[in-house]
Amino acid sequence: MLSKTYDAFKAAGAPDDKAREAAEEIAGFEDRLHGVESDVKLVKWMVGFNLALSMAIVALSLQVLAR
Repeated sequence: MLSKTYDAFKAAGAPDDKAREAAEEIAGFEDRLHGVESDVKLVKWMVGFNLALSMAIVALSLQVLAR
């Protein structure tokens, strides 16, 4: 649970149980967002590797054609 979010909901006048549930839900969303960020990072590396490999194949193909 995010304690600062909980405190903000309490200061805004939300009931204790509702403030706790909302803070826990936001914390759960933050965890899922972190998972998505790490997946995007992996996809970036995969695309970069694929691009580098593709460029190497094109360069080698051009060298063979030039002979």
